[in-house]
Amino acid sequence: MDEAMIVEQIKDILDKLRPYINRDGGDIKFVKYEDGIVYVQMLGACVGCAAIDTTLKDGVEAILLEEVPGIIGVEAI
Repeated sequence: MDEAMIVEQIKDILDKLRPYINRDGGDIKFVKYEDGIVYVQMLGACVGCAAIDTTLKDGVEAILLEEVPGIIGVEAI
């Protein structure tokens, strides 16, 4: 799978997760995909939230690792 297809798949998954994050007043923005790492920016209520690490690792990262071949992690910037 080429990088453009991977990025499109990542964006599609983030769009499906967005309503759940929005429900708590936050948002997630795709920044880039590089060397197997997805870089996202957490926005709104997610900034400074104590649950941000859980949301990223147990939610966003777990789903992306399962659904998109080649992803090895998710990092918030």
